[in-house]
Amino acid sequence: MKVPFNRPTIAPMQGTYVDEAFHSGHLSGDGPFTKRASQALSDLQGGSKVLLTTSCTSALELSALLLDVQPGDEVIVPSFTFVSSANAFVIMGATVVFAEVERDTLSISPRTVKHLITPRTKAIVAVNYGGAPSVTKELVDLANTHGILIIEDNAHGLFASHDGMPLGTQSALSTLSFHETKNITCGEGGALIINDPTLIERAEIIREKGTNRSSFFRGMVDKYTWVGKGSSYLMSDINAAVLLAQLEFAETIQNRRRDAFNLYMEELKSWAVSIGATLPTHLHSDNRPFHLFPILMPTLEARTQLINHAKSNDVSFTFHYVPLHNSPGGEKFGRSSDDFSNTETISNTLVRLPLFSDMKPSDTIKVLELLNSVVNS
Repeated sequence: MKVPFNRPTIAPMQGTYVDEAFHSGHLSGDGPFTKRASQALSDLQGGSKVLLTTSCTSALELSALLLDVQPGDEVIVPSFTFVSSANAFVIMGATVVFAEVERDTLSISPRTVKHLITPRTKAIVAVNYGGAPSVTKELVDLANTHGILIIEDNAHGLFASHDGMPLGTQSALSTLSFHETKNITCGEGGALIINDPTLIERAEIIREKGTNRSSFFRGMVDKYTWVGKGSSYLMSDINAAVLLAQLEFAETIQNRRRDAFNLYMEELKSWAVSIGATLPTHLHSDNRPFHLFPILMPTLEARTQLINHAKSNDVSFTFHYVPLHNSPGGEKFGRSSDDFSNTETISNTLVRLPLFSDMKPSDTIKVLELLNSVVNS
């Protein structure tokens, strides 16, 4: 019996909704399912404006266009993140300035950001790794002092909250991912969450190929035309149909993921102590999204041996990001002046366990037995 790292959820209504979308005659973006899925997400995000996009990457690119990022501008990005967090700004000509992350949250470190800000700093990208909040009061105060916008990469954080507010709502802009590895998926998809109302109209123009088409369909103008920079970022209504079905099934999805996460935490306490590993206690809370179960092993060698051992037993463990600051792209398009000891240690030792909504008891038991066999071997 194989245990994959991830298995996408199939929501009960998604086939029905896709069929309805095909028969509606409206398959492109901003159709009936787009409107329903956007409203459902807006309700989850405290009423913020939601623009569905083709991916979280395209939502980040849209935000870079919205901020009018230009060559010579600088954007501060954690080195421990997915490449899109940086690349979305590099393609606009910006220099990315890499920041260290905190050891306990794996999120951007405000104390290092403070020393990276220059007069050319345009934005700070805060990544909610595993759904842990990265937009802290310290980071917000720092950004406000220097007149810098925060873009919250919330690809991991849907359903999480901090101080009673949904993650993704404490910054001017945030982004979501609905990739197949996420809690809620439509295969490929994303969203831009706009918390600053003054940015909504321009964001709609950019998303609609630089036209005021959205205003036209609301009856605000009698025809639509090209008015500025833009591209085609709209999610198709077919993908939105799948997304809506998943959102309607979200309570079940989240309960199942919570149960699997909690079982890992309970059953691995002794194992972690015996092997010198660190469990994700910072993600063990009902205000976290149960998106990942990352473990920090004591050494790179121990991590490598564990992944190989799992593979030989048909269980898929995986590591995560390779630091961006010393990647070929990072050296070409970025600047590094920080101490990245946390980033490098985390990158070298982190391993992720399988975690998905339809994990069977036999899946979890096999994972736990495999981990315990490492101690006993």
